[in-house]
Amino acid sequence: MGQKISGGIKSVDGRGENGGSPSYRPSAHRRQHPELRGPDFSKPPRLDLLLDMPCAGQETQHRHAWNPDDRSLNIFIKDEDKLTFHRHPVAQSTDCIRGRVGYTRGLHVWKIHWPSRQRGTHAVVGVATSEASLHSVGYTALVGSDCESWGWDLGRNRLYHDSKNRAHSSLPSYPCFLEPEESFTLPDALLVILDMDEGTLSFMVDGQYLGVAFRGLKGKKLYPIVSAVWGHCEISMKYINGLDPEPLPLMDLCRRAARLALGRERLQEIESLPLPQSLKNYLQYQ
Repeated sequence: MGQKISGGIKSVDGRGENGGSPSYRPSAHRRQHPELRGPDFSKPPRLDLLLDMPCAGQETQHRHAWNPDDRSLNIFIKDEDKLTFHRHPVAQSTDCIRGRVGYTRGLHVWKIHWPSRQRGTHAVVGVATSEASLHSVGYTALVGSDCESWGWDLGRNRLYHDSKNRAHSSLPSYPCFLEPEESFTLPDALLVILDMDEGTLSFMVDGQYLGVAFRGLKGKKLYPIVSAVWGHCEISMKYINGLDPEPLPLMDLCRRAARLALGRERLQEIESLPLPQSLKNYLQYQ
């Protein structure tokens, strides 16, 4: 269903997920585009703090998983894996599913695992209100097609919001540092970053922050959503963690400063530090 786009696209691997060299390196592009050093392309400090925290537990992940009662009928949640849905091979159909939780405040990050070979011609990841449509006849980028959803087309590298009322040429490219007609294929996983306190939606790939994709989301209640066309595709969503908008306690800020001073590659040395065991445990989120 919805044959995969080919030709004219840079291919990247996913080694960065497993600790190897990142498959996607925007730094070279940034050197060519000094104007991209603005706030839209700087990773927010709160995001750094959230990603340094341990991932949410299984109970929390299930609470923020796909919603079996808020989906196209061509989609079902797998019995053996509540974080993954399967799409039936229905021709000429575009199908969506929302997450269980709608967000109105705080910073939230979730991981979408969507094998690149299962994306087809229209694979869109984003957020939506409860009013966004979940099914359309034909193959289309349903997420972002109206004013109730915001999406990133993973094949075309375009951002969609109310796209059915806009000329295709006016739809912005993403990441923004891409040259005209330049493109790339993503690895199988990406992070979605929704900051309801700032009203922004952003994405990360292999540890690289790609910048703000959408603004103006403050005051809404938004749910994770994807739209898919590929028959038998299976897409997983894993809630990483969230931060409330309140200022962080001084102890948490001190822990973050200590972990930054050590560096990620030396965190395993915390146990050897001449510190009380209770402090070592705290530094390790234990």
